[in-house]
Amino acid sequence: MFSKSTFLHLRIPFSYFLLPVFLFALAESPNLGETRLLWVFIILHFLLYPASNGYNSYFDKDEKSIGGLKNPPLVNKGLYWMSLLLDVAAIVFGFIKVSFLFSCMLVIYGLVSKAYSHPSVRLKKYPIGGWIVTGWFQGTFTFMMCYAGINNFDVVNLLQVKVLVPAALTSIMLWANYPLTQVYQHEEDAKHGDNTMSRMLGIRGTFYFAGIFFALAAAGFMFFFVNFYETRYCWTFLAALSPVVLYFGFWFLKVLRDPREADFKHTMRLNFISATCLNAFFIWFFFDVSHLGEYLF
Repeated sequence: MFSKSTFLHLRIPFSYFLLPVFLFALAESPNLGETRLLWVFIILHFLLYPASNGYNSYFDKDEKSIGGLKNPPLVNKGLYWMSLLLDVAAIVFGFIKVSFLFSCMLVIYGLVSKAYSHPSVRLKKYPIGGWIVTGWFQGTFTFMMCYAGINNFDVVNLLQVKVLVPAALTSIMLWANYPLTQVYQHEEDAKHGDNTMSRMLGIRGTFYFAGIFFALAAAGFMFFFVNFYETRYCWTFLAALSPVVLYFGFWFLKVLRDPREADFKHTMRLNFISATCLNAFFIWFFFDVSHLGEYLF
């Protein structure tokens, strides 16, 4: 169960790419609890996400590059049991250390993530359905789950415009990025019979599609900052994302010349740049709107 293969397939560093959702929810939180904040962070990034990664790796059994692993080792039964163990640990700690609602939302997330690759459902093989469900749960649902956990709020507190709008924006951003994470896996997905969103769009279509949704996400964030905060946050956000836009354009030009450039290396590099820029912005945004920086620096 604790083999090197199992550990690698948990892909714990991959949680870095999903960290912006937590940080955005943190920045929007009016009722911060330091202990709850820490436990929500640990449960999501060291238990829930690795459990999801391991479970899906076990059923995918990919032989070529996957998100966070250029050369994935063969999976074994220990990976299956470890993923379930981490799931149970996430739910138990979520209930004991955070809240009942947070724990229930962890259960829902875990079930949906399992449906992504389990052969009885395998959302992955449905291009539009898999794209919608994955983006919604990794974005909107996770934002609301973090918000509920960090603030110890109930469902009623989640159904407010000031929560629903930023939650939806995280999904739009993920809907833009999600097909790009599949663009180098067409051969492997075809072997498994998975008609992913990127396979349906084609390599060039994937980039055009992502570009449109990135533009929608940027417009949505600008609308959000203007209407809920100040205009200066718009320009800071756009400046923070400029490296992402530049790299995306650079990569797309390379792909137009040679489709083989739509590979693992460029995909992971874009993910890293995007996550780093968003993480940096949301950390700054959190300190600025909470005025914590005035007390710490």
